[in-house]
Amino acid sequence: MGGEKRSSVLLSSMSRLFNLLLLRCCAATNNITLSRPLSQDQILTSPGQFFVLGFFQPNNSANRYLGIWYKDIAPKKIVWVANREKPVTNSSASLTIGSDGNLKLVNGNQDTLWSTNVSVQSNSSVAVLSDNGNFELIDGISGANLWQSFEHPYDTFLLGASIGYNFKTGERRFLTSWKSDSDPSPGNFVVGLLPGSTIQAFVWKDRLPYWRSGQWDKTKFIGIPEMDSSSSSVFDLREDRHRGTVYLYTDTYNQSVASNMVISSVGTLQWVHWERGQGWIVGWEAQQNPCDVYGVCGSFGVCSPSESPICNCLRGFTPKSDEEWSKGNWTGGCMRRTNLSCEANTSSKPTNTRKTDRFWTMDRMKLPDLSEYLEIDDDLCQEWCLNNCSCMGYAIVYGIGCLVWTENIIDMQKFPFGGEEFFLRLAHTEFADERLKEKLIISLTTISCIIILGILVYGIRRKRSTKLSKRKRIFKHFDLSGNETSSEILPGNTMRSHLELEDRSELPMFDLNTILVATDNFSTTNKLGQGGFGPVYKGKLHDGKYVAVKRLSSSSGQGLEEFKNEVMLISKLQHRNLVRLFGYCIEKEERILIYELMANKSLDTFLFDPTKRADLHWPKRFNIIQGVARGLLYLHRDSCLRVIHRDLKVSNILLDDKMNPKISDFGLARKFQGTQLLANTHRVVGTLGYMSPEYALSGIFSEKSDVFSFGVLLLEIVSGRKITASYDDDKRISLIGYAWRLRSESKELDLLDEAMADSFSSSEVTSEAELPRPKQPTFTFQTGFYSEKSDSNHLLSACELTESVLEGR
Repeated sequence: MGGEKRSSVLLSSMSRLFNLLLLRCCAATNNITLSRPLSQDQILTSPGQFFVLGFFQPNNSANRYLGIWYKDIAPKKIVWVANREKPVTNSSASLTIGSDGNLKLVNGNQDTLWSTNVSVQSNSSVAVLSDNGNFELIDGISGANLWQSFEHPYDTFLLGASIGYNFKTGERRFLTSWKSDSDPSPGNFVVGLLPGSTIQAFVWKDRLPYWRSGQWDKTKFIGIPEMDSSSSSVFDLREDRHRGTVYLYTDTYNQSVASNMVISSVGTLQWVHWERGQGWIVGWEAQQNPCDVYGVCGSFGVCSPSESPICNCLRGFTPKSDEEWSKGNWTGGCMRRTNLSCEANTSSKPTNTRKTDRFWTMDRMKLPDLSEYLEIDDDLCQEWCLNNCSCMGYAIVYGIGCLVWTENIIDMQKFPFGGEEFFLRLAHTEFADERLKEKLIISLTTISCIIILGILVYGIRRKRSTKLSKRKRIFKHFDLSGNETSSEILPGNTMRSHLELEDRSELPMFDLNTILVATDNFSTTNKLGQGGFGPVYKGKLHDGKYVAVKRLSSSSGQGLEEFKNEVMLISKLQHRNLVRLFGYCIEKEERILIYELMANKSLDTFLFDPTKRADLHWPKRFNIIQGVARGLLYLHRDSCLRVIHRDLKVSNILLDDKMNPKISDFGLARKFQGTQLLANTHRVVGTLGYMSPEYALSGIFSEKSDVFSFGVLLLEIVSGRKITASYDDDKRISLIGYAWRLRSESKELDLLDEAMADSFSSSEVTSEAELPRPKQPTFTFQTGFYSEKSDSNHLLSACELTESVLEGR
């Protein structure tokens, strides 16, 4: 026994000695103080083990740098470098806090390679690394922030950081590329914001514009079509005229920390995020094609990446040098072919004796640089431009207003989708071809009218058969084969029975011209928003009724199946908590749905808005919850069709002028037959976070799938938080897990949105009724930061769903 005890003591001593040696050779610390510097064999780790600060050698070069990188992502991705211009070249270096309270990086000779160089009132400074990657120098007594790396970004724009400028102090925050993959010293490319009446982001190469983002419309940069709602919600541009500041921030509220924007050494700007098993995924990227290079087609030129050559002069303009254009050098630009009418007279205003200039409409455009914002009504924008001879063109942008151009028009691009309408000013003679076409149309119309009169006499007698024939042509366009397997969403015979309406007034079919008149030719000023189906416009019918017009986009992930499903289902569903479908349009390539207009748009525009959420006091939220529940009960039990919605989420709950909720978007819904309880699909569609586990993993869905989504929706309404975000100190926990934790700790009321103040009723929030005891959630689906330490019971990445086709929205 004595020998065993001595062996145990010896083994314990050896273990402690081994641990001490490990700590000495590669020690991790959580802060830096005057008495605790960071040596080159140590690392500083953020509290949640997300980021690391330490010394590194890029591509195994001889030079060493102090930098920050993601802890659990390989290969190592450096997001910030301190001594990028003065590398460590000798054998030793350390990061310490000097007697003046500043952070200092010194080499073995005690030469200062880098310093924070700020005014510090005491020598009690402490340096810490936060979980968002921000390296901070803090006053150890007052807790005041003295310096932070987020105010000095290098090539990477992390979530929570900012870039911009301060007019009054002259401060500018921008990104600067590495010189090469092995050299983090400042390269040739700089990313920043440019002051002006409209804010834009630029990439400069050797101080010259290299790429431009387009104007900021309060939610996104309009020159980046890929900047959809999912990525645009990350950015927030804040302008404070009193302080003279304009900064672009990135919001961490609903995003993984493993997301950032980076400028490469060759000038490529990318927004990327990390996915387990896939690495870094590009959300959007600048410089995707030659047209992204600033001014590649010169002044009054337009670039189209799908055409050859890519550059053409705008209508009414010709190349300044045909020889250079023939060589593929377009930067010289174009010149006007015919002077404007206003230039022929000293007066800038048109007269009755002279024909005025006109505007040529260009759609899907990246608007040119050098725009000026006018604080006038949108209706007056064209008039202002026409009455000012220096005005070259104008645009009306949703979220901005009236933009005009009084200088050379440069850096225009034709997008394959998205973009804005631009109205180019031309002399009236440039529309001569259009006048000839108008005369030809008038002549043909006159002849056609004579023929049509004759046809009408015959057609009146065959009105009933003609209507039936037209109906059959519509069915043929829908490709209704009658085959039970012809549609994943609804069987063919069901589609036929629900579309062959004896009374057309039950669900009117609108012609395209009516829709064009109602929406002013799908004017951007009437655009209400953008969804998975496509854009939605406000329209006014000839009877004065306002409607919402949903137009299927060619780039939409949805298509004919979802369109048919929406028409067939909503035409048979009538409930005060379901959105009402007035009709549809099928003409040419257009697929259009016409709904009642909901004055307050969707619930998420209130619930997740820092300002508007205060308007949602508890009685309103309780009314919304009850209304959605009534609508869901109708779909499941009381309607003639018994429908599973499959995409119940906060953005699909619309609010009328009295804040009453209505469930919308039935494109993914499924009809259940008789006593059928379960169904299975190989095409998993919907939105991650709202999907029940059995549906997301195996495609099995039922009424319980909607009930699960309703539960998620209820948590969002009560808490004012998004299901896709991480909560509490544990970055792996979702809203569902967070709610369960609070319930387990009897802290249910801590989940309530603070914006509701004391307007809630605790009995309504926590329910005093006797209900079955809920079970702990097995796991939840959440788009979040991936850590090797993550428990699969808490986090399941979307990329692991490989057996079914997942169509997240």
